[in-house]
Amino acid sequence: MAREILLNAFNMNCIGHIHHGLWTHPRDRSTDFNQLSYWTELAQLLERGLFDGLFIADILGVYDVYQNGIDLPLQEAIQLPVNDPLLLVSAMAGVTRHLGFGVTANLSYEAPYTFARRLSTLDHLTQGRVGWNIVTGYLDSAAKAMGRPQQVEHDRRYDQADEYLQVLYKLLEGSWQDDAVLADREQRVYAQPGKVHKVRHQGEFYQVEGYHLSQPSPQRTPLLFQAGSSPRGLRFAGEHAECVFIGGNDHAAVRTQVDKVRASAVAAGRTAEAIKVFMGIAVIVAPSEAEARDKHAEYLRHASPEAGIAHFSSSTGIDLDAFGLDEPIQPRKTNAIESVVKTFSGWTKRRLLEQHALGGRYPLVVGSPEQVAEQLIAWIDATGLDGFNLTRIVTPESYTDFIDLVVPELQRRGRYKTAYADGALRHKLFGQGPRLPADHPGAAFRQHIETFHSPRRSQLAGDQSHR
Repeated sequence: MAREILLNAFNMNCIGHIHHGLWTHPRDRSTDFNQLSYWTELAQLLERGLFDGLFIADILGVYDVYQNGIDLPLQEAIQLPVNDPLLLVSAMAGVTRHLGFGVTANLSYEAPYTFARRLSTLDHLTQGRVGWNIVTGYLDSAAKAMGRPQQVEHDRRYDQADEYLQVLYKLLEGSWQDDAVLADREQRVYAQPGKVHKVRHQGEFYQVEGYHLSQPSPQRTPLLFQAGSSPRGLRFAGEHAECVFIGGNDHAAVRTQVDKVRASAVAAGRTAEAIKVFMGIAVIVAPSEAEARDKHAEYLRHASPEAGIAHFSSSTGIDLDAFGLDEPIQPRKTNAIESVVKTFSGWTKRRLLEQHALGGRYPLVVGSPEQVAEQLIAWIDATGLDGFNLTRIVTPESYTDFIDLVVPELQRRGRYKTAYADGALRHKLFGQGPRLPADHPGAAFRQHIETFHSPRRSQLAGDQSHR
């Protein structure tokens, strides 16, 4: 039986997200990002289209690698200014019933004790519709802004992330027992003291002694997203992630990447289906192919390919302005996004500018509703993907067009849901309830945690001394 396609809107609390320069288009509303109505109206639009979630990216720091400064990011609003993504969620949840919210937060600069409370708060207020996109950062500008000389080495950031997740699992899963809250007015007992436990963690990166400040939320641990595709990132995904976000430009490369993600889950003792895999994609659709091509040409006139490669420069840690148009770009060791550096090794600046013609490098589908539906289905069936993170090109037009034209066509073909399932975000995607599944390492921390010494990540669930 053909699988239904999962779909997130891919967005960011800023003006220029992926397709740079399109903020100048007369129908684009992204400069209204500081207004709450911009986000509540978007949430209602996406729920009308039965989107599974709104995936909100984020960065800390600025893109100052290209031309060794931020002149172009300021002029073209290349993810600058950028606001906090978590603060949007409560308002959007208040005007929707089913839409999920994947929020990005950089664990390198967030204390796990306070961050756990923020996650629980959002999970309560959304009634279990929150996911966390786990990132460790890749910008030296962020490290310097936070008082560090430079970004921590790539693989070392994942070592820290492993321990960060251990602390969160202890707080979210193990501090409060399921039946801790009585809310008994007559006995004057809201929570039973014997069922709320102190977490003691003495590790290499974190030392925590305290009680989780929030009572158990619908999911306890939010749905876990991750986007690393380096060998170390894949190992982390296999152990922790429930949804993985990948990139790619052809079926064969994406199939390989999907297979690696699923193999990483199996290597960690989970099933291959324990992770849903999403790919970023852009769509330009109109009632006819000719109209879609005209719209594409119109969008191109407003896009900024140079702004696109300025963004790309910070992704690689390499100043692409230093290369001639036809000079091959040689990789070098950086602490930026390792997989991106390897993928585009040997490309020329001219080729990158051509790829970034629409201001970004994601695969682009242009056509009529029937043509777009066929191509999306082909991606899913050829690669094993579960769904897409749909970028905005002109906002909200890109989403409105997709919802009005493509969604009905996918539904007609039996490849997209016609109604939401009930329940929390995790249950909507996996159909197995709101909590972490039993084979997820976080589930090992559901019992009361007395103490746990963890100098190395390999002790995550195998060391029984924490029981």
